Amino acid sequence: MRRWKKYILGCMTAALVLARPAIASEDTSYTYNYDFWGDVQDSPDLYSVSKVFTSTDLGLEKKMVNPGGIYVRGNTLYICDSGNNRIIEILRHSAENLEVVRIIEGFTGDTENTAFRNPTDIAVSEEGEFFIADQGNARILKLDKDLHYLMEYVKPIDNTLDPETAFQPNKLAIDTAGRVYCIATGINKGLIKYEPDGTFAGFVGATKVTFDFVDYIWKRLATQEQRAKMESFVPTEYDNIYMDYEGFIYACTGAVSGDDLRNGDASAVRKLNLMGNDILVQNGEWGVYGDLYMGSGGGYEGPSYFSDVTVMENDIYVCLDKNRGRLFGYDDQGRMVFAFGGNGNMDGYFRRPVGLEHVGHELYVLDSLDCSITAFVPTEFGDLVYTAIEQFDKGNYEESSASWQRAMELNGNYDLAYIGLGRSLLRQEKYKEAMEYFELKYDRENYSKAYKQYRKQWVEEHIAWLIVAVLVLFLVPTVIKRIRSVKHEIDTDEYFQLNGKQ
Repeated sequence: MRRWKKYILGCMTAALVLARPAIASEDTSYTYNYDFWGDVQDSPDLYSVSKVFTSTDLGLEKKMVNPGGIYVRGNTLYICDSGNNRIIEILRHSAENLEVVRIIEGFTGDTENTAFRNPTDIAVSEEGEFFIADQGNARILKLDKDLHYLMEYVKPIDNTLDPETAFQPNKLAIDTAGRVYCIATGINKGLIKYEPDGTFAGFVGATKVTFDFVDYIWKRLATQEQRAKMESFVPTEYDNIYMDYEGFIYACTGAVSGDDLRNGDASAVRKLNLMGNDILVQNGEWGVYGDLYMGSGGGYEGPSYFSDVTVMENDIYVCLDKNRGRLFGYDDQGRMVFAFGGNGNMDGYFRRPVGLEHVGHELYVLDSLDCSITAFVPTEFGDLVYTAIEQFDKGNYEESSASWQRAMELNGNYDLAYIGLGRSLLRQEKYKEAMEYFELKYDRENYSKAYKQYRKQWVEEHIAWLIVAVLVLFLVPTVIKRIRSVKHEIDTDEYFQLNGKQ
């Protein structure tokens, strides 16, 4: 009986430990990363919650209902309050001070329907023109800065599309030329591309189709009725897109299996160029797909589900995992910078996160169930990491080394600091020191680069001694051979032999 009590007590203790992230106090770090071996490494927080803004905090008389999208232009946030068929324009004074400056419930112009119906996303051009995914009205609206109707984008005419498929624009992005890229529910051929005049320009960046070879063979042999019941091998729909400052489109999707992610047969995030090709760099030890461990627990299971992505000016991109309510940051090489968050009711946790944006280094997460916006600001450690990365990008390698060194003092298990310091030393031509840091974190690729340069540098510094050594190696045997040859000739010469006898 006593053994059973100990067993039950042990199970309860283990459950509490596993549930720790959901009940963590404000003083407890909930940020982590993965090392070379895939083990979870606790980390000082790179972000802290500045404030959680609810409808009441924003001063809204009519509370938000199922908000579906968030967009940032400069210091202005736009929230698609989908359930109330409106868009809320918010001015950011600081991460602790957001002010509602306008509520957009309709527009003017030469069109029959001047009201929104379930707006799900918005984008604003540099000229102040509004592009709105008006999903309930099956259109994408283009309005001028005074909310006057300009034009609309409708369902594309394409032979490969089912005529009965409803046009439900969900997410969109615009480039500097005024082209519109749209994700539409039920259309899995990639992003729908429109020219500035509204002309359908085709589909861009369809995801790679994955399938099991056995299933493929069986499908070839099965009857038509059996094939109809099988799962089709079709591209996966995207969940969200983001246009970065260079004009590249980051597209994310969560509708992929854990096995495909691990094997590299599918991507949770893609970086698309103008041709629609994926050019995302993934030089890290682990793929860009969030949590490495995909077990069930806490009401969720399976891999991370990336439902949104945002990209900072330092090329750090952050992905929102709506499955576990976490944020995953990656650098331009695909190495994880941070991971934090979780499902829960406390500040810094989420119930149904649907949107993610940034202002500078600040992050803003929209929760559709809590109808709230959580503002995150970098901590001292986070500022150090960003400073080190940005100094390196600007070519200030010595300053970057110093910043990484300070970051290592705060977190000695932070692999990115060792690798970052090694890269900075590599650019300073301190190859031997760089090799030491790369070796500590098993960075084979950068170690090889440093070793190649170190070998070249060593040869250049010791070239004179090398030449002398080569000459010695070649000349000494030749001289010895020549001496032996002369001696042999002397010993065998008759004249010398006769004189020697006399």
